[in-house]
Amino acid sequence: MSADLLIVLSGPIGVGKSSFVEALEPFGASRVSTRQYIIDQTGCGNERRALQEAGDQLDRDTDGIWVADALAPALRSSPSKIVVLDSARIAAQVEALRERFGLKVLHVHLHADREILEDRYLRRDSEIREFNSYAEAAEHGTESQVHSLALIADLVLDTSDASSDQLAETALAFFGRQSPPVQAKLDVIVGGQYGSEGKGNICAALAEHYDCLVRVGGPNAGHRVADPAYKYVQLPSGTWTNEHAQIVISAGSMLWLPQLMLEMLDHKLTPDRLTIDPQAIIIDDEDRRIEEGDSSGGLNKIATTKQGVGSAVARKILNRGDAIFGPQVKLARDVEQLRSFVNPARKVIEGMLAAGRAVLVEGTQGTELSIHHGRYPHVTSRETSSSGCLSDTGVPFNVVRDVIMVVRTYPIRVGGTSGPMGQVIDFQTIADRSGISLDELEKTERGTVSGRPRRIAEFDWHRIRLAARLNGATKIALTFADYFGIENRQATDFASLNVQTQEFIRKLEQMTGIPVAYVSKAFAKDGVLERGSWK
Repeated sequence: MSADLLIVLSGPIGVGKSSFVEALEPFGASRVSTRQYIIDQTGCGNERRALQEAGDQLDRDTDGIWVADALAPALRSSPSKIVVLDSARIAAQVEALRERFGLKVLHVHLHADREILEDRYLRRDSEIREFNSYAEAAEHGTESQVHSLALIADLVLDTSDASSDQLAETALAFFGRQSPPVQAKLDVIVGGQYGSEGKGNICAALAEHYDCLVRVGGPNAGHRVADPAYKYVQLPSGTWTNEHAQIVISAGSMLWLPQLMLEMLDHKLTPDRLTIDPQAIIIDDEDRRIEEGDSSGGLNKIATTKQGVGSAVARKILNRGDAIFGPQVKLARDVEQLRSFVNPARKVIEGMLAAGRAVLVEGTQGTELSIHHGRYPHVTSRETSSSGCLSDTGVPFNVVRDVIMVVRTYPIRVGGTSGPMGQVIDFQTIADRSGISLDELEKTERGTVSGRPRRIAEFDWHRIRLAARLNGATKIALTFADYFGIENRQATDFASLNVQTQEFIRKLEQMTGIPVAYVSKAFAKDGVLERGSWK
């Protein structure tokens, strides 16, 4: 077998050539080295500096042709269809390779901003850092003119803020080799009302069906899971119930570091399992003070949870230049203690989908709290619909398989002046209807984050129809079925739910045109019935 593509890399020190070659390997590429050829031809030692000086001498003696001589045997006998040379150092080497191998050669030059190269160089292990500064390294030998190779390259790629995997796919696409199509195996779970629909326990119950769990939003929304009992504020709710799943925090997330670090420690998460997008914003102490203090009087009128999320989002928008509101923005990529966890969320998710793995995106809060489509001003600071979740995550709509909309039998809002919610009733009414004690209801119905008592209302059929359309829902998860009768907690299938619940489900499907695929009958490990058990 012989190779049918030679990728010739060039680029300055620290630009990411080695990582780029590693990213090409899953596509069947193999690296070829000129090290042994240089040693055989010159008798030099097998040290980096000696090899560089001997290579420079061969360039002067042969005008760069020696590289083509060195690669010819490897290209003829390579078991791989793609061979990568890391790297060409002068234009004459590239020209000799093109002349010898013709259309087989694709010259890719990697570029990065100077300050990024300097930072990467200083982060190198001191044992492989030959000079005290990047400036010294950049001016040594052929390195001083390596940037000029960009002028003759077939393709120039900027590695400043792109992953090696993405750049490798781009290079192969440039040559006409497309990546396998991404499969539509991503599901989104969203709240269909005002939040607190019980999304956490639904996500935990379904987590075993997924290979990757993604969380969007911020610490103003907490998701409770029954078994193992935990309140998730920053991590996906299935982090414990599926310990094999990859865990991802999206670019549109807002991070309160003390809470995030607590959850990471509780779950013993390592960089192999957890990915935090570099663009996620860090909530500052000042953000929380802004929302808690006298200056937040306007926010108090809408019953803010005072977690600093709205303030952080405002800063991310306003402080793109100088800081004109609160402190300057800090993102996840700027936090040293998160550095080993930081990686583009899209990269992990796209990789999962390309491999045919299933992904679950866990939305926070509810559709009625959407900054754009909710009852403004009684809304949150982000877009809470399925579209907003996809935007926060950075994936396109065509990878979505299902949108699961979680719906409570009785919607709730946080207590106080949190906004309209239709026909408000009290918890004594629910106690009388369901047989659940008032004491239990009042203990349950408190904000997961705020701890404040909630308000409750009758089901609103019209607004559920609107929410279903806005989200493009394909499945419904009905929660708090026990509020239609405490006996529902003992149900094992559809037939054993009480008559009121069965009739409600039929009417909900009729009104929305969407199947009710899951019913949460109780806050317990086995509290969620799946549609398959109803047949």
